[in-house]
Amino acid sequence: MNWEFIWEYLPLYREAALLTVKIGYAGIAIAVAVGLVCAVALYFKVPVLKRIISVYIEISRNTPLLIQLFFIYYALPKIGIPTSPEACGVAGLAFLGGSYMTEAFRSGLEAVEPIQMESALSLGLEKSQALRHVIMPQAMSVSVPAFVANVIFLLKETSVFSAVSLMDLMFTAKDLIGLYYKTTESLLMLVVFYLIILLPVSILGSVLERRLRHAGFGT
Repeated sequence: MNWEFIWEYLPLYREAALLTVKIGYAGIAIAVAVGLVCAVALYFKVPVLKRIISVYIEISRNTPLLIQLFFIYYALPKIGIPTSPEACGVAGLAFLGGSYMTEAFRSGLEAVEPIQMESALSLGLEKSQALRHVIMPQAMSVSVPAFVANVIFLLKETSVFSAVSLMDLMFTAKDLIGLYYKTTESLLMLVVFYLIILLPVSILGSVLERRLRHAGFGT
């Protein structure tokens, strides 16, 4: 194990990790927004939107992220839509993550008994108010495990960003292996930095789930 090599290229991995986190969380934030909108549309069974969202979910979940990135990065500029590696990474992660978040939030919404909405409406609340104040708090607590699992899954999927020339963690590791043949050292730093990124998310998710359960939400 060459510790001098690790120490020398540690700053390079740190920069790559920051880029990975930046693009990863930007894509996840958009995916959460897409998932919420789609889940609410499915919950209220909006006819046209329901079909469109179903098609989107099937396309997104049944095609690899790598193929989606290639389409965004290489095909869209051909029809006049310019893109960059960073924008491609965010868009690809948002497109894939949106479908997974939709299913996570939809399952949470459907876990809430219909009588909850009926009771809220009978008390004079509008549908939007009932959704916000009665349904959503319960649905979100049920969705926490799936939500955290999706966040971890999407962060791990950032490992394919190197295919569109993004200098993320995987790109850095492959580059150093190709240049210096320091496979063990490069992969060790890759594993360590992914653990630094993912372990806090997993721990915080477990803590959040326990607190929500103890607060009396969910099943």
